[in-house]
Amino acid sequence: MSTYRAAQVTAPNGTFELVEREVPQPGPGQVRIAVEACGICHSDALFVSGGLPGVSFPEVPGHEIAGRVEELGQGVHDRGWRVGDRVAVGWFGGSCGHCRACREGDFVVCPDLTVPGWAYDGGFGEKVIAPVDALARIPEGLSASDAGPMACAGVTTFNGLRRSPARPGDLVAVLGLGGLGHLGVQYAVAMGFETVAIARGSEKADFAKQLGAHHYVDSTSGTPVAEALQSLGGAKVVLATAGNSEAIADTVDGLTHRGELVVIGADTDPLGITPVQLLLSGRVVRGHPSGTSQDVEDTMAFSALHGIRPTIESVPLDRADEAYQKMLAGRARFRMVLDYT
Repeated sequence: MSTYRAAQVTAPNGTFELVEREVPQPGPGQVRIAVEACGICHSDALFVSGGLPGVSFPEVPGHEIAGRVEELGQGVHDRGWRVGDRVAVGWFGGSCGHCRACREGDFVVCPDLTVPGWAYDGGFGEKVIAPVDALARIPEGLSASDAGPMACAGVTTFNGLRRSPARPGDLVAVLGLGGLGHLGVQYAVAMGFETVAIARGSEKADFAKQLGAHHYVDSTSGTPVAEALQSLGGAKVVLATAGNSEAIADTVDGLTHRGELVVIGADTDPLGITPVQLLLSGRVVRGHPSGTSQDVEDTMAFSALHGIRPTIESVPLDRADEAYQKMLAGRARFRMVLDYT
């Protein structure tokens, strides 16, 4: 019997343990991926904690997967995939294809979206069975450890910006300089926006400039963030990557007329925004989910073209619990990645 290693938790908020599992066979429309790297996303905590409906234990999370196609299920060869293809799978792990959202071509908001680590075992294991519509091709020049985070953190920030109303030369602010924000700043600069990085503490100013930001706003300086943005002319878009409702709401008055607040940082607290703040200037608040497999491909291609890479710390699979706890405690700078190569 052929086996592979996986890191799993057997109860909500349990400790990761390394186990041997039998290698699964892909079904029709599926492939088996030999995982080479998997990023650790803060959203993994939703699964490890059992905080989402339908999560079952033992739980193998991981939705920032990069590896190679190892075996094809029935019908996959006819769809252009071959053994050995380099692929990534992100938050978008497949959709139903027949709901109204899917029929409209808006697959990422499918109510039956299959997320790795939720609908099926994720990338905290050396093998993953994934549906073919979840696969994104990894371009040459992008390592597996860099590609994994692009499938969630990367595509969410990239897509959030390119689907916004901002155009080259517009002032765009990125709230937060963590796992999402440090990529968001790089994308904003590469897209030609006058880029503002917003974070806590003056010590992050140098890092923001290293990422290419044209301006830095220290949210703890005493000057309100909105006032700082207005002093720069007002932001056409604020990409809110920080998972803090209060910090997100503090940016709204920094938007210019018809400006847009794009929310990608998750928090369960309500946003303290009044209708008047939106109405008088025609402002928009938009929640933005991740992106389809094609969006992931676009993200990786853009990243390879512009030399954009996530800042990562790689550890082997047997240190999965240590890496997960480091991410959870906010001590990761900026993306913990499990590396199986």
